[in-house]
Amino acid sequence: MKATVPLPRAVWVLGFVSLLMDVSSEMIHALLPAYLVVGLGASALVVGVIEGVAEATALAVRVFSGTLSDALRHRKWVAAAGYGLGALSKPFFALATGPGLVFAARFVDRIGKGIRGAPRDALIADVTPPERRGEAFGLRQSLDTVGAFAGPLLAMSLMLAWSGDFRAVFWVAVIPGVLSFLLIALAVREPPRAPRAASASVPFSWRAAHGLGRAFWWVTAAGAALMLARFSEAFLVLKSLDLGVAVSYTPLVLVGMNVVFSVVAWPAGRLSDRVGTGTLLIAGTAALVLGDLVLAFADGVAALAAGVALWGLHMGLTQGLLAARVAATCPPDRRGTAFGVFHLASGAALLVSSVLAGALWHALGPSATFLAGAALAAAAMALMRFAGR
Repeated sequence: MKATVPLPRAVWVLGFVSLLMDVSSEMIHALLPAYLVVGLGASALVVGVIEGVAEATALAVRVFSGTLSDALRHRKWVAAAGYGLGALSKPFFALATGPGLVFAARFVDRIGKGIRGAPRDALIADVTPPERRGEAFGLRQSLDTVGAFAGPLLAMSLMLAWSGDFRAVFWVAVIPGVLSFLLIALAVREPPRAPRAASASVPFSWRAAHGLGRAFWWVTAAGAALMLARFSEAFLVLKSLDLGVAVSYTPLVLVGMNVVFSVVAWPAGRLSDRVGTGTLLIAGTAALVLGDLVLAFADGVAALAAGVALWGLHMGLTQGLLAARVAATCPPDRRGTAFGVFHLASGAALLVSSVLAGALWHALGPSATFLAGAALAAAAMALMRFAGR
């Protein structure tokens, strides 16, 4: 039976590459909002700007790295360059003495993420049979998310052991980042390439992107709408601080979210291969609406945990499935470009949503931020129905 055939080895290796880099990145990301606000005296608006610009940069850069991987027909080394840049940025977090260097380090780190994202996703689509892509993207997302909760757990443990020494934890984060780069460089093999298509040999242009097809653009619009509704997870950490959670324990917020994310993503991907993605994407968006409402009115740790878990459910039901849908709706020789355009649109939406979230938090408080997120997520559900068709 087809279902018993193992997924390609490259999918597993790329999953563990993502896992290691996420351990490195999330050790820093889990502490960064508290470090900026408590350690460096920054405001919630500054956190929103840093997170919005950083994450939007990561997503926007993918359009160019994806197109480059189409033109060069070597996705592995474009992705490896991104992982290497991410590893190189990590020491600067430990060296920072003010928000400026943190912003620069976060910017470079996210450029690395942007470079690696589209060619990695296109490579997964290249090596995986169409009928298994939901599972393949779900598996990679699950392994990635194991790193996303292992990193905050390790950060919290080290903060407790080292009496809240942010810089020491940031230095430890350098190690898994370097290992991630070595793994993709040494253990990933690309499949043989078909003859170069004319459409893959030209630089990126919007005219060429227009040829990606109407179905692809509906998926892209749905992804951007969803990102507009879901601002940076840094605001979950700020919410925990607002409720009185000690700084050393704030990484548990991202741990909880990513445990749920990791548990849900792979089974959701496998289920989507059998029943389609439309219903699951709408269910995932509904989970975000409910999570934001819970967090808007949360007045204790139990409500915080429920809201964070709903965010994780939302992520697990949407992230891998959107990637699988992009792969299904674009020409094979333009997969890198398609993933890049998709993430460019998502990046622009994330920049707007994170800055807006920071401004609302600064002016009106946490409840206004999460209520606005719930309203935008509800609006995104309508667009999901059209994208599903």
